[in-house]
Amino acid sequence: MSQTRALFIGLLAVASATSSLAAPPKAIGKGEGQLNIIAWAGYIERGETDKAYDWTTSFEKASGCKVNVKTAATSDEMVSLMKAGGHDIVTASGDASGRLIASKLVQEVNVGLVPSYKNIDSRLQNAAWHTVDGKHYGVPYQSGPNVLMYNTDVFKKAPDSWSVVFEEQTLPDGKSNKGRVQAYDGAIYMADAALYLMSKKPELGIKDPYELNEKQYAAVLELLRGQKKLTHRYWHDATVQMNDFKSEGVVASGSWGFMVNSLKGEKKPIASVVPKEGATGWADTTMLHVNAKNVNCAYQWMEHQLSDQLQAPLAEWFGTVPVTPAACKAKAPNGSDFCKINGFDDLNKIKFWKTPQAKCASQGTCVPYAKWAMDYIAIMGGR
Repeated sequence: MSQTRALFIGLLAVASATSSLAAPPKAIGKGEGQLNIIAWAGYIERGETDKAYDWTTSFEKASGCKVNVKTAATSDEMVSLMKAGGHDIVTASGDASGRLIASKLVQEVNVGLVPSYKNIDSRLQNAAWHTVDGKHYGVPYQSGPNVLMYNTDVFKKAPDSWSVVFEEQTLPDGKSNKGRVQAYDGAIYMADAALYLMSKKPELGIKDPYELNEKQYAAVLELLRGQKKLTHRYWHDATVQMNDFKSEGVVASGSWGFMVNSLKGEKKPIASVVPKEGATGWADTTMLHVNAKNVNCAYQWMEHQLSDQLQAPLAEWFGTVPVTPAACKAKAPNGSDFCKINGFDDLNKIKFWKTPQAKCASQGTCVPYAKWAMDYIAIMGGR
């Protein structure tokens, strides 16, 4: 059973959440002793993978809050875990944050208790995916694009189009791409197909890959059904995808900088590119559960996450962009120019994940996310 299929029931149930939103605290007290975080793989490091990358141990020593991490592979899983409860904060992407706010699963954050909030990139301080009616429901964490990862033994020159994963073709090594490419196991991936069609079929008139009318949506479904015949796997586990590139003959897929950097670190023939059509991406926000038990530790973490001691090494480690511009001048463990490499100046070119809504700005009425989720399950099942 796919990750999306397994979580769909939980996704639908979120709409019925009835928790009352708690008023934000007016002061921070002593830490409760622990902090339970839902996060993407690679987001909360304590030096266990590489001792140079550790932004958790120092926080634990300074705050007395032991950090416990539950890794999630998709935004749908994060929403489901937040609904189940038992966690304090989540590093939610834009396609989850809107749902979490609408479902009253997260509480308003008093950014006045996060002194470094003023240092956040002005492009992100009041972003729509965490700010509603002037109220903040989280603190920006990191952002980045969904890159096209590829095998450099097959592609001596970087592929310039997402067509290598969406349409059957002969690759530079003379072999078909059939069975050698991957797609993401998450309905939000449909936006990647829509982004590709914005350039491939401009006559469709797609203005926003998250805002599709019925005709545009039908074209996306057609493209994805064709892609199904090419797909080796619908991935959601970072480690599994890396192993597929190393041992399963996969040569191209949408991916994250984390996997690219990890495989490069293993001296594998891997590189990445943002193709000519552009890229979708994620701007992640640390959000506080409405029933969080460790609120003081959570607020201490939200301040810690904006420090150079976290923003710089995390950006280098994961292939992301810091949310505090000043972090670009800080030295990361490997000494790379991570802001330039990861696209700090190209932030405005990324189509950040957001939850598709029935009412949309670009054309009034659009296909909502619930239908995206149902139809993507069908596509992955070969229907």
